[in-house]
Amino acid sequence: MLIRYKINEHGKRQAIAKVYTEQDYSMQLEALDRDAVFIIDKLKKNGFDAYIVGGAVRDLLLGKSPKDFDIATDASPKQIRKLFWNSRIIGRRFKLVHIYFQEKIFEVSTFRSSTIDPEQGNNIYGTIEEDAKRRDFSINGLYFDPIEKQIVDYNDSFKDIKNRKMRSIIPLHDTFIEDPVRMIRCIKYSVAGNFSIPFRLDRAIKKYANELARCSSSRMTEEVFKILQSGYSRLIVEKLLYYKLFVHILPEISNQIGHGKNKIRTLEMLDSLSTLDFLIKKNSVVSRARMLAGLVDPFLVFPDEYENSLALFRSVFKQIKQIISPITPPNYEVEKSVEYFFKHAGIKVPKNAVRKPVKNQPHKNQRQQFNRRKGSKGRKKVSPKREVPKPTN
Repeated sequence: MLIRYKINEHGKRQAIAKVYTEQDYSMQLEALDRDAVFIIDKLKKNGFDAYIVGGAVRDLLLGKSPKDFDIATDASPKQIRKLFWNSRIIGRRFKLVHIYFQEKIFEVSTFRSSTIDPEQGNNIYGTIEEDAKRRDFSINGLYFDPIEKQIVDYNDSFKDIKNRKMRSIIPLHDTFIEDPVRMIRCIKYSVAGNFSIPFRLDRAIKKYANELARCSSSRMTEEVFKILQSGYSRLIVEKLLYYKLFVHILPEISNQIGHGKNKIRTLEMLDSLSTLDFLIKKNSVVSRARMLAGLVDPFLVFPDEYENSLALFRSVFKQIKQIISPITPPNYEVEKSVEYFFKHAGIKVPKNAVRKPVKNQPHKNQRQQFNRRKGSKGRKKVSPKREVPKPTN
């Protein structure tokens, strides 16, 4: 293990981070995404620091294959954008960059500062040390350099992962006020990684549970689908019920199960989620429509009489929308969920009942914009994968 130092205000060396080399950790490097490695390699070759961060590092250390590879760097969004034609800057106050590789999207963020600006809040750029103190939980606070094969640890995160212990980096009286969704993530991480929740963190979640009520429906929608696709949805929902968080996430379902007090209805829901968990662990790709079906199945009622299959389709669609309120998945996903129930019941799906989704392919649009600016409409595409260094153990 190495130590990273800085010179403090007194002119003396101060240890600020631990750096773990290949001899200090066990990680399946073949599980690294080659495109993520390519992005980091290109940033480093252009003079920037760049790391895989957050849940991907945690999962690699736990022997799991990460679903997402987020990247943090000291390059600004504009500098990142200039390096990658297949990218797009998103966000208003704190800008991020999405880099597109076929069906994959990599989120690249610039290190955040701990300084508070009256106009921008605390969403301004800073150093890696400041960025590390802005992470939510210590288990998500590691920075992995796949080129040098080093893990940089500013928060004693490595020890917490080894001991399977959850710990908030941001003070508990601030973190859930700043972002209530962190309570859901805390539950999700503790279940999926078998991490314990210590007493003070446990008490803080119970104290600030009502803060979830002010979260936007769009953010809650994504959190619900992350739970459903985790493969641990039953255990996560059980814990959300225990902490009285579920009522703020899916209030209609919570009311139907009596906030967890109706044991029969609650068990029906949990059994349906168990079936979904089994399906997800067995198959790596499960559609969001199928996940939605697993969530609403115990609460869906097919009417005994209906005018025609189209009227029935619309009735079931309306039911699902009401059951999952206030989350707002695209109508196409709800329609595909209705289609699943129709096929399962042996009912013919009405023609044109499921509308085609509008495919968003910003990486192609970005390429066209790039070509127009450079005057190279006919330039041949060169796959960036050719430069990717192959990770080795």
